[in-house]
Amino acid sequence: MCQATVSVTLLGFLLISAIAAPTKKEDVEIYRFHINSTVTSRYAITVITSRVVNQHSESKEINFQVKIPKNAFISKFRMTIDGKTYDGVVKEKEAAQQQYSQAVARGESAGVVSSVGRTLEEFKTSVTVAANGKVTFELTYEELLKRRLGKYELLINAQPMQPVADFKIDVYIHEDPGISFLEVKGGLNTEELANAVTTTRSGKEAWVHFYPTREQQTMCKSCTETGLNGDLIITYDVERVNPNGDWKISNGYVAHWFAPMGIQQIPKNVVFVIDRSGSMHGRKMEQTRLAMQRILGDLASDDNFGLIIFDSHVDVWKQELLQATESNVNLAKSFVRRIEDQGATDINSAVLKGVEMINRHPREGSASILILLTDGAPNSGVSNPERIQANVKEAIGGKFALYCLGFGFDVNFDFLEKMALENGGLARRIYEDSDADLQLQGFYEEVATPLLHDLQLNYEGASNLTQTEFGLYYNGSEIVVAGEITDNSLESFKVEVVAFSKSKKVKYEETVSLRDLPEVPPQHENFTQRLWAYLTVKQLLRKELTLKGEEKEAAKKEALDLSLKYSFVTPLTSMVVTKPQESDTQVAHKPKEGEERGRCHDCLLVSQGRRGGPVGGGFHILAHSPPVFHPAHSPPMSHPGLPGLQAMPVRPGLQRERGISGISDYEVAEHQDYDYFFQIEPQSADFVTMNPRPTKISQFQMTSLPLPPANSVRFLISSSSQPKPLCYDIPLASKIRLLADPSSQFSMNGELTLYGGKGFKQIAIHYKTNHHLTISTSGINYSDGQNAVNFVWGQEPTKHEADSVSVILRNNEVDVTIGSVRVVFLLHKEDRDVFLWPAIRQQPKHGSLQGILAKTDVQYEKLLGSRIKINNQEESASLSTATDYRLHSAPSVECWLVRLQFALQGELSDFTVSQL
Repeated sequence: MCQATVSVTLLGFLLISAIAAPTKKEDVEIYRFHINSTVTSRYAITVITSRVVNQHSESKEINFQVKIPKNAFISKFRMTIDGKTYDGVVKEKEAAQQQYSQAVARGESAGVVSSVGRTLEEFKTSVTVAANGKVTFELTYEELLKRRLGKYELLINAQPMQPVADFKIDVYIHEDPGISFLEVKGGLNTEELANAVTTTRSGKEAWVHFYPTREQQTMCKSCTETGLNGDLIITYDVERVNPNGDWKISNGYVAHWFAPMGIQQIPKNVVFVIDRSGSMHGRKMEQTRLAMQRILGDLASDDNFGLIIFDSHVDVWKQELLQATESNVNLAKSFVRRIEDQGATDINSAVLKGVEMINRHPREGSASILILLTDGAPNSGVSNPERIQANVKEAIGGKFALYCLGFGFDVNFDFLEKMALENGGLARRIYEDSDADLQLQGFYEEVATPLLHDLQLNYEGASNLTQTEFGLYYNGSEIVVAGEITDNSLESFKVEVVAFSKSKKVKYEETVSLRDLPEVPPQHENFTQRLWAYLTVKQLLRKELTLKGEEKEAAKKEALDLSLKYSFVTPLTSMVVTKPQESDTQVAHKPKEGEERGRCHDCLLVSQGRRGGPVGGGFHILAHSPPVFHPAHSPPMSHPGLPGLQAMPVRPGLQRERGISGISDYEVAEHQDYDYFFQIEPQSADFVTMNPRPTKISQFQMTSLPLPPANSVRFLISSSSQPKPLCYDIPLASKIRLLADPSSQFSMNGELTLYGGKGFKQIAIHYKTNHHLTISTSGINYSDGQNAVNFVWGQEPTKHEADSVSVILRNNEVDVTIGSVRVVFLLHKEDRDVFLWPAIRQQPKHGSLQGILAKTDVQYEKLLGSRIKINNQEESASLSTATDYRLHSAPSVECWLVRLQFALQGELSDFTVSQL
């Protein structure tokens, strides 16, 4: 029997923070925390409910924080405060963006919160609850579980942040074909918690319950005195007796799951195109070598394969595709072990070479696949992304699939995403973690075994169908199609699947009697329609990436209309929660993944009404998914005129730092690294009366974090040995030695901006005696002693090369390689502020480098409390945040804030220069 698995990730968080003072555990009690997930025919609807009581004699702020899968759509949010319920309403996102813009124009302040995670988004809201008051939070989201490597997997992670008297996770699974196996594992299914987990199976149904006692919640390996912190992973499979798939028809909608078994594998023609540019140095290259060793070892004996490595030059292992015999595979492994990083990145030439190799070796009864792995943007040869996409699309001509793997966050993921989608494949980000080699290998395993190609699914009596043409069907995957029944009087429904296997054309046909279909319980009768809407919106969002003009707008409008109709929070919509007759409106929205990711590409902006005057815009919050939220470290401050009401401090003018760009600069990936946008807008002047109501929705935001002082710029130093980097502040207007290599006569100095506290206004590079490059916010000037070249920001992409110097100007960045150093300078524009930031991509490996950017990895030890140890020196640190301007997305990351002298092991004067 075929076995199928899908992944859904649910993390429940409830963080407590006091408004007036740090909250003691007994002050605010979570007396109920439930996660209820119902999976019907792979479509999961999950409800997270938390009930909290404020047992303190004063009002307290309570934060509700949960993590949900990036592929999920929030479809409901509700707060019940002392018996009164406030529901969210999904509206078009443009209206929320306009409200946010108006609030910013009114001069309101803001605070920033970051987001991180591979597969999760984080949702958070806070509410001020009166003494002895109660609040119930309820969040619902929906997701179609996707089959990967032959299984469905439901992952639930719980971290309520305190032991809870009534803690429950309930999972119900209903699969009409029958459940062939079910397994529960994960960090919450340990020996200490074994009797808290119960599993029941009965034919088509399965139940999993996790009911730990309060005592057990502090006893497991991943538990602490603050309660549970771990996963419950439910893996299951469905019976696949019918090779034609299984069906669900209800309320005029049909869904078809197709995953035939017992088919002979189609031989592959696969070419791996591997980036070996200088930015792949170190662990990335080591992990790539390791992953390729395993992938080559997994090739089937009747596969043909080729290897291409590239930097600014393209090298081919063998000019012809070779059969994956044992001797050829061993030779290829030996070649891979010798790959060394060097040079720039010519993606255009490398991919076109791969296409040429596949086209030169057509093989009947086989499937061709091109796999590109890169960690950067094109900066050699043809460097215009649109031109590269057009070249690749024309060369492939729809004949085979291109898969793009983007390693890390320097990669232009938007570019890779569109190029893959235009050529029948997909793009996936490979995260720079210790398991990157396993991520690479895991992706390959998903596409390693093609069974059918050129599939066409036809349905008589149905319309408004989701995607019905598929280039390849892989072992372990599943094709899902949904649509509307056009004739309600039909007694039967016919499906036909036409495809090609290894040796012949195959056809799967079935006529389904509507009378013989299983009855749909009343509580599930709408799920087929919602599955159709979910799948349609997802596919329209992907399709919109590849379209232009009227077609693009039509796809966007259709996705928007469906999102509004079915109350899905998507990249095109926002959820508005209004407290009637009172002061607050809250808005949540979801962005796309492509903003260079960010780890924070999704940052929460909270704008708060001006102190001491009428609150015209209340609270506005912008967040990009998957947020990571941190506890406050700054003392709260009072709102004038509101006795007993406190607000978290925010940094003046910060709304101008991220503003609307945080809304519009998003991307969609398979992934959907979407954002959440929360706005809180008062509806009446009651908000500023002297007698506020006892219970008030105060903020849809994170508790505030320490931010850089307004008279300095904050810098980050990464640490390979610790999860959090260090950060330190340098005064504004300083002239800083950024990087110097005396042995090669290279130096780079920068002058920080005088106002704003964000970055550099000018940076100068000197190389040997005659090469001089000056980059400012107005333009770029290069001189070699005889000739001068000038660039202007915003002009067409331009490239200049001469005598070990390469200068490539792209949109809002200039990529410079001089000698053995490569630096990308990013131009950041945040409202009225424009500034530069250098990102070192390659530098010499010897130890004689000087400057604040010479130290790329700090080795420190985290001691008890908040003390940090470096080179036998100890110093107190505070948990803070810094904006990482080395990325276009400018994520906000959590860091340990220390003195400059401690971080750099020297005085500021050691790193300053008198002139650039």
